[in-house]
Amino acid sequence: MKKVVLLLLLSALFSIDKSYSQGANGPSYRTAIGIKFYPGAFSIKHFHRDNRALEGLLYFWNYGFRVTGLYEIHGDISDLGGLKWYIGPGAHIGVWNNRWKDAYPTRESGVAIGVDGVLGLDYKINGAPINLSLDWQPSFTFSGYSYFEGGWGGLGIRYTIK
Repeated sequence: MKKVVLLLLLSALFSIDKSYSQGANGPSYRTAIGIKFYPGAFSIKHFHRDNRALEGLLYFWNYGFRVTGLYEIHGDISDLGGLKWYIGPGAHIGVWNNRWKDAYPTRESGVAIGVDGVLGLDYKINGAPINLSLDWQPSFTFSGYSYFEGGWGGLGIRYTIK
């Protein structure tokens, strides 16, 4: 079911009218604030150069919270009306609460530190202060409890600030 939803979202992003595009030389916004769905996060994205952005994510869930920072390199997708791809590294730190330890007794509770990657698509609707993104964000936690997580990422919807 998740794969079907992701394919539909990708199809929708690729079929957006070319008249709503961002500039060819860089983004048409500098900063955007909003939310990212799955697993659910507050998001702020800021371009410090035309094709380089920093994204901060704050996740909350039943077992604690996680703060993630991503460094994103953006590039144009030719003939697709300003749709951009992005890729980059990142890192996270999270805190597990006692509910985690109770639910998973063999796992440690406490602080989780790790590295992240991101691969995605970014689109700014021309004439509207809305930015959409769709990405995959794999991560590896090496402190606290070591594990690979390949299911993070999702749809971002943000309000843009020039």
